[in-house]
Amino acid sequence: MKHFFNSLIFTAALIGASQLAQAEYRPGYYDKMDGKSKEALKAAAKECVSSHTRLGYTDLPDYWIYTDIYPDLVNGSRRWWDMYSNNIYLISGNQTPRSSFSANKMQREHSIPKSWWKKNNDVEYTPAYTDLWNLYPSDGPANQAKSNYPFGLTDNPSYNNGLTKVGSPKTGYGGGAGKVFEPGDEYKGDFARSIFYIATVYDDLDWVYGYMFRTQTWPTLQPWAMDMLLQWARQDPVSQKEIDRNEGVESQQGNRNPFIDFPELAEYIWGTRTTEVFRISEQGGNVTPPISGDPELIRPENGIELAFGQVAVTQTATRPLEIVASNLTAPLSLRISGSDRAQFSLESNTISAADLNNSDVYHLNVYYNPKTTGNHSATLSLYDGGLAPDKGVAITLCGQAMAIPTLSKLEALPASDISDTGYTANWVAAPQTVDYYVVTRVQYTADGPQASTIISDTNSAEISDRDVAIDESYTVQSSRLGYLSEPSNSIMVSAGSSVAGIMKSQPLTLAPVEGGFTLIVDQPQTNLRVFDLTGRCLLFKESAAGGETIMLPFGVYIVTTDQNPAPLKTVVY
Repeated sequence: MKHFFNSLIFTAALIGASQLAQAEYRPGYYDKMDGKSKEALKAAAKECVSSHTRLGYTDLPDYWIYTDIYPDLVNGSRRWWDMYSNNIYLISGNQTPRSSFSANKMQREHSIPKSWWKKNNDVEYTPAYTDLWNLYPSDGPANQAKSNYPFGLTDNPSYNNGLTKVGSPKTGYGGGAGKVFEPGDEYKGDFARSIFYIATVYDDLDWVYGYMFRTQTWPTLQPWAMDMLLQWARQDPVSQKEIDRNEGVESQQGNRNPFIDFPELAEYIWGTRTTEVFRISEQGGNVTPPISGDPELIRPENGIELAFGQVAVTQTATRPLEIVASNLTAPLSLRISGSDRAQFSLESNTISAADLNNSDVYHLNVYYNPKTTGNHSATLSLYDGGLAPDKGVAITLCGQAMAIPTLSKLEALPASDISDTGYTANWVAAPQTVDYYVVTRVQYTADGPQASTIISDTNSAEISDRDVAIDESYTVQSSRLGYLSEPSNSIMVSAGSSVAGIMKSQPLTLAPVEGGFTLIVDQPQTNLRVFDLTGRCLLFKESAAGGETIMLPFGVYIVTTDQNPAPLKTVVY
């Protein structure tokens, strides 16, 4: 009987995993992990689970009877769950766990060899020596063949019992060891989550052999081992066996394996989600799928240019960068370099692999915020993510910083071609170079003034939806590099037929905006007062200029100035 995930494709495995009986950790047990990320999250996980009862090495079978027994009986007998062979080892008759262990010639196997932390010929100085998350019942010959080799992949096994393989490592595996131990596919996730636990709880060990671990240095795991174990955990999700064993281990030594309770935890610490914050409330959803091919950065293409055009100095222009990637095994890093790098910035310097792998197109905002005038360029590099060193991408960022423009107040001219349905708004062209003109049109309806804007590239604009029954007015501003000139004088187009339509200047108009109103005037106003409907003066300004916006709470208000003593009513929404 094997681990039941062995015969399922990954999608089916996820469906099955969602139906597993989930164990419950006690309230507050993992609270210190909440809101952490990466290295701080790993440290918090250690603080949550490292404290436990130290067990006796000789007594291990007495503990394994609660953690490593198949749930089904074989001819009425219990069976040891051996992850190193397919042999059947029973606890027969009146055998005690230890006597069965001896009769079956089974062995106590450290998944991480104890010789790796040996100090002064002593291996028992650390609790790792009897930690159940590092110890499993094992077939004797498989244990001997495994020896003290690191985990890895082998395509040329010198030992293969159908579940355990031992042989020379594939290229990129083994950390320099001559041989590696490769467990069966149905147990690779089990061992990966055990090693994640060891790398978390015992990250302060001085490793004699550094095949898989770094001594007291973040991220504890060697890069090759980290990538391999993450992939094993993705390919072989948490099984009911592990959930049950988690409960059993807690009952015997008093702590749990957080990488079983939270299958995505390793991704937040080492994997595709290291740029994300771990939230306990958000766990239990989709898990990171196995990486099905080589990491690839499809877009942007190497050598392209992201141009910002002309931007006023101290202003900020934004351009979205489209990123398409697949099979990334780690966060993608981004860096701006070059002598003008200070003129550009990024929304983020890293993007999680999960975000990129799960997005058809990821949009990253790139900013140009020039501090000095002139032409600027820099190089944006995209790298890491598990990409080979020669598969990174470099693109050029460029922009031209201009002095802040000086814009003259425009002169609005009377409307022409007035009809019952429209007219042409006119004005004198700006003496400076401008990008476009902004026409603010105000219609004086029964519900109050209604403002709208029209963009024009020339010094006129066609209005085609005039309501002949109401008055309206317009003012004009020029725009350059995001700056607007002072509003022009206001031109009134009075209600009535095209023959009766009268054009005149309007000394004061209130254009409503969300949460207030904007002043549209021919000339500066003095002694502006805002009253509520009870007659209280809520606001007084000695002077007010055109284009100035006044914010007020929701309500109806009356506005007067010296130049426009007739009260104007406005509604603030």
